[in-house]
Amino acid sequence: MSFRRGVVRQSKFRHVFAQAWKAEHCIDDIRVSRVTWDTSLCAVNPKFIAVIIESGGGGAFLVVPISKAGRIDQSSPTVCGHLAPVLDIQWSPHDDNIIASASEDCTVKVWQIPDGGLTSPMTEAIVTLEGHSKRVGILAWHPTAFNILMTAGCDNVICVWNVGTGELVYQLSDAHPDMIYSVCWNKDGSAVCTVCKDKALRVIDPRRGTVLKVKEKVHDGTRPMRAVFLSDGKILTTGFSRMSERQMALWDPKDLSEPMAVQEMDTSNGVLLPFYDPDTNMVYLCGKGDCTIRYFEVTDESPYVHFLSLYSSKEPQRGAGFLSKRGVDVNKCEIARFYKLHERKVEPISMTVPRKSDLFQGDLYPDTAGSEPALLADEWIAGQDAPPLLVSLSGGYAAPQSKHREILKSKPKLAPQDSGNATPSNAAAPTSHSAEEEVPRVNTRETDGNAERPKREEDLLNELLAEMKALRAVVLAQSQRIELLERQLARIEDGDV
Repeated sequence: MSFRRGVVRQSKFRHVFAQAWKAEHCIDDIRVSRVTWDTSLCAVNPKFIAVIIESGGGGAFLVVPISKAGRIDQSSPTVCGHLAPVLDIQWSPHDDNIIASASEDCTVKVWQIPDGGLTSPMTEAIVTLEGHSKRVGILAWHPTAFNILMTAGCDNVICVWNVGTGELVYQLSDAHPDMIYSVCWNKDGSAVCTVCKDKALRVIDPRRGTVLKVKEKVHDGTRPMRAVFLSDGKILTTGFSRMSERQMALWDPKDLSEPMAVQEMDTSNGVLLPFYDPDTNMVYLCGKGDCTIRYFEVTDESPYVHFLSLYSSKEPQRGAGFLSKRGVDVNKCEIARFYKLHERKVEPISMTVPRKSDLFQGDLYPDTAGSEPALLADEWIAGQDAPPLLVSLSGGYAAPQSKHREILKSKPKLAPQDSGNATPSNAAAPTSHSAEEEVPRVNTRETDGNAERPKREEDLLNELLAEMKALRAVVLAQSQRIELLERQLARIEDGDV
């Protein structure tokens, strides 16, 4: 009797293993939001962890330094400027202190988190973007252009904003007939892919407002889908079959007639959230309510999508944050890190490739996208495209001081927006002379720092005064409420009720 040995596919990621951090490195006593919206509820960058939390009388999210561990005090300050629950949060890829939040109050707000984290509740955003008529549940920063943010709402409209000026530069109101499930930019930000409740996958040029490609019935099931662009231009989707089995499919936009590959998982109800790492070409699938994280490698060899392994635990996940490659520990051969949300805890999980050598493993860490933008907003609006600017992770990564941060220092005046406009609204031109005066240009970094100092101090003082006014209003409202409750209690004790 003879045996034929099967050919084993060669890959340096075949032995990636996942390991949860010890309990003392977790963040405890966080009231993770129970909002019924299929989002990750968490955003992570090399500086901060942000988690959407339960909040009475509005929407809030918690921001803590990434090094934080242990119990979070219930009186810890939060970002709490929304009037309704927060549905999505996303860190800017070009400034680790800037985060955007989308809410049921139909607005998107952009916040600047101070180094070291919050010391008091943050209620005043540096920019408020108002253009949606229903709740806003999806955010996507442009991967290479500074200050370009895409939003999608339950009004079936996609908006593209220049955050630096607060201007709505493009609006796509006719591309989707039903609720949008996800949007994702391609590598250079020249196009986006979307999936919608009508089960169709669309590739859209947001600047021209045109749908370039459409594939009907990407997945036959009625449950929500997701789609992400891969670095080579292919698209990976997750969804459900007609028999409610969870699926993942790979598509080539050049020919959408048939998927390149389809993998069926199980019959669980949770929406599969895909997290894509362009450096390793790996995809991690986290299902809300699952106890597992599956990971795959996408290659040019059939069957194209190769299952690697899965991480399993006893506790289901409410959501998960995916750390950008700039934040991983290269000395431990960590290629990815998740922050798994439990009901009241955040648990880091490291994905590691076992290596015996202590030297920097260049094959695991090709140059990755850095924090410097390749384009300014006006350049992208004018039609330019550029791939991300890459940096080496050898010796670890330290983010340089951004040359463009002054653009977001002052609060811009919002340009008037026509919600029915589906074409560029003179996007390349400045909105007004006053808006130009209020938003410093990039060359402010060449001015004398001493001349800028009084203005910065005045801005800081104004921010402090605004925060004090907001706190005073909260205290007054609470004291009135306490007084009312005391009167009601006295009436109950007197037998009047």
